[in-house]
Parts: sequence; C-alpha cells; structure tokens
Amino acid sequence: MIFALTLLIAAASGFISLSYEILWYRVISFASWGLPGAFGLLLAAYLFGIAVGSRIAGHMCREGAKAGDARQLQRIAWFALVANVLGWLVVPVFGMSAKRWDWPPALIAVAVAAAMLGAILPLVSHFGIPADERAGSRLSYVYLANIVGSAAGSLVTGFVVLDAWSIQRAGAFLALLGLGLVALLLALSDLGRARRGIALASVAGTAGVIMLGTPAAYDRIYERLLFKKKLQDDTKFAEIIETKSGVITVTQDGTVYGGGAYDGRFNTSIRYDRNGILRAYGIGAMHPAPKRMLMIGLASGSWAKVLSHMPGLEQFDIVEINPGYLKLIGGHDEVKSVLTDPKVRIHIDDGRRWLHRHPTEKFDVVVMNTTWHWRAHSTNLLSQEFMHLVREHLSPGGLFFFNTTSSDDVQRTAAETFPHAMRVYNFMAASDAPFSFDKERWRKLLADYSLDGTPAIDRSTPEGQAFYDDLVSYADSIHEPPVGHGLESRDSVLARTKGARIVTDDNMVPEWTALLRFQDAP
Repeated sequence: MIFALTLLIAAASGFISLSYEILWYRVISFASWGLPGAFGLLLAAYLFGIAVGSRIAGHMCREGAKAGDARQLQRIAWFALVANVLGWLVVPVFGMSAKRWDWPPALIAVAVAAAMLGAILPLVSHFGIPADERAGSRLSYVYLANIVGSAAGSLVTGFVVLDAWSIQRAGAFLALLGLGLVALLLALSDLGRARRGIALASVAGTAGVIMLGTPAAYDRIYERLLFKKKLQDDTKFAEIIETKSGVITVTQDGTVYGGGAYDGRFNTSIRYDRNGILRAYGIGAMHPAPKRMLMIGLASGSWAKVLSHMPGLEQFDIVEINPGYLKLIGGHDEVKSVLTDPKVRIHIDDGRRWLHRHPTEKFDVVVMNTTWHWRAHSTNLLSQEFMHLVREHLSPGGLFFFNTTSSDDVQRTAAETFPHAMRVYNFMAASDAPFSFDKERWRKLLADYSLDGTPAIDRSTPEGQAFYDDLVSYADSIHEPPVGHGLESRDSVLARTKGARIVTDDNMVPEWTALLRFQDAP
C-alpha cells in the first residue's frame, strides 16, 4: 500500500511538473517571438530549480524518519501546496514583469517554482523506500513512475489541454489538479480529525482563491507579453485563438501575430497595400500561366485570397500547420471565401512533411510567405536541403517564391541553389528555368486582375490610372541600382551577399546567429 502510494505520488508530481513547464514555455515562446534560445533558457532555469529543491529535500531527509511514517506525508503535502501555488503564479509573473523588463528576469519565478516541485520526488522516495536490500530496485520503479507521469504531462497538456482550453483555464486546471494531490496526501496523513479538517479546509480555500483569482491574474496576459512597455490600459486584442500548435492574436487594426511574431494583416488590396501584398500579385509577372500552385502557410488568408484569383489557376493547395488560422479567416469577410473556393484544398500539416509524403505532386509555383528567418525551426523551410525538396515538386519551368525576411544568408542560399533567381522586395524567386519579371505581362495582369468581380485597380479615375502606371514601372527596377523594396538580379544578389553563409539543416545559420536576439514591442 505504501509503495503503491509512493508510485502514485511520483507519477502525479511528474505529470504536474512537466505540465507546468509546457505552460511556461508557451508564455516564453510568445514573449520572445519564438526565439531559438528561449527553450534552452527555460530548461536551464527549470533544472537549476529542481537541483536546488532536491538538495534542500536531501538535507531534510537526514532527519531520520522511517519509511512509511505517515508524518512525512504532511511535509510532502505542504511542499506540493506551495509548489502548485507558485507554479500557477509563474504565468502572471511573466505578464506583470513585462511592463518593466523583457522576459528573462521572470525566469527566477520558474526556478523558484521548480525548486519546490523538484523537492517532492526525493521526499516521496524517502517516504516510500525502506533502507533494505530492495532499495535500489524500488527506487528505479519510483523514477520510472515519475518519468511516465512526466511524459504523460507533456503529451496531455501539450496536445490536449492547450488545444481545448485557453492558457487561463489550463493554469487553473493544473493548480486544482495539484491541490487535489495535496488533499489526498493530507487525508492519508496522521493528522487528527480536527487538524485534518482544518488542513483540508485550507486547501479548499486555496482552490477557491485560485478559481476566483485566475481571471484577474491572467488578465490580458498575451497583450502584456507582446506589447510590454507599450501596453496601455485599453490595449486589448480583438481576437485570440489558442491551439496545440500555438497562439494567434489579432490587434484592433487587423494585424495578425502568430506565436507573438508579426504574421501579416487582413488586406487583399494592392491599391492600399499595408502588408506587402504586391509580392503576391507579382507572381503573375514571373510565371506566364500557373495552373497548379502550392502555398505553405495560411496566416490571415490575404495571400491565399489574392492567389486563388490568379488568371488560369485550376488547383490551389495550401498547407498550414495551425488549424486555428482556419477559424480566424472564417470570421473575416475579406478572406473567408478561401475556405469554400472549389479550387482551394487546405491541408493541416507541416509543410516539409507534406512535401515528403506527396513525392509525386508537381506545381507550377510554390510560394511561402514565411515568418522571420531567425525564429526557432525556421531552418526547416529555409535550408538548402528544403530547397532541393521543393525543386523535386516543381513542374518544368516551375517557380519557387518565398520570403527571406531580408536575410542575406537565405538570399544567397537560394541564389546558389538555383541557376536562375531574383530578389523581389524581401522575397526570392528561384527556378531551374530562365524567367523574368516581364513588364508587359505585369501590365496586363494589373489591368485584368479582379477579386470577386471587383478590379484590383480602378483605372477610371486619374488617381487610379496614375497608381497603375507607377506600379507597372516597378518592373524597371531590375535595371536600377538595387534597393530594398525593388527587384535585384541573381548576379547582384551573389555579389552583395559575398560574405553570407549557405543555410543547411546542419548549420542552422538563421537560428544560431540570433540565438538570444531580443525584440522590442511592436
């Protein structure tokens, strides 16, 4: 009975501890815009805290209490109580401290909470394992139970809890789960009836405080983490969508942030371009007649809406890893028709994995309006190996068009990998076949392009005609000295990026060169 209880406590404490870590990482990842080094710093603080807590528990275990002594359950219970309250408070601490500091100082709260959580396993081992010839084998079972609980916590919280609930509800759930463990320990301890009743009432009171206090403690947590010092009393997101794949937030002006990083705006208008939508229209100037197109990444759906109206397009596949974006665009009239367009097929998957799983699929154009090149996991979509994978899916004369977010390394990688390439603003267009930003095709495209029957450019007014003429002249920038918003030839890109490195899966250049890059609030 005693050893079974020990295994249960070890498993439950592991489940709760790792669940909190998953919760904390969501906060840190959002606050850091997906900084590659964020998880490493979290893990360092977490392990440091566990080491300190274990050391403290080790000192307490020298007091000589025998295995199975029910008095030890009181000590474990109070450690678990404090640990769960502190674990619940970590998320609000990150939010409150963001107004004055960036997120790293709040890792102190992680270390403190982890120290209390880390003390539980040594204490429960001391309680449940007698000092006899079977101590070693019993200890191995206790560690196994803790590992199983930890793995289950990561999986259940990461893939189920955070997919179904907001971070506010998840935080309250974990705290109440921990308090349930505390109540069990107190119920089994050697406390008298009166003292046990008082102790359980205290736990119930703590649970009540957490239930009532969670909405206030977690209030506008994502606004605090994103805007930091720029947060105002009335700053509030228009939309927040949370899934196991991440957090999507939308400001009042329609700016979309995915995982805390800028992810576009709701806009399909080239006339009032506030999201660089010009680049999407530009595909028609570089490829004469794309019939099959693949886009990796959906975001606000603005690019998808524009590209789905490309003249001559017959099939448009879109791969998006976060299903939350479907819910997002379904609520915005400007883009929601993408979800019902018969030409469009949306696949919820990782882009690279989808390409590997569909080796026979061929496309005239593969386009990616990818996120910042320095974010964690960006190498998966920017490496030379990935570019070779895309090449295998291009039809003859096919075009690969993707966002480099102005990285010299990424631009050089594309220019070195493909024999024909061009920079379009901060995008790279690349192909195995010659292509150009054809001015006459560009002129005709802009004149004929329409979205749901509405011309992209109204040339019936002098202002509209002047805008059209100015936009047509964009094709001439390839013959001018390169500027950031213009066109640039492959030779010029190679000359300008002479000192840049080729991005590979092994060197992960974009991520390692920005391992601890901190960002100002938007």
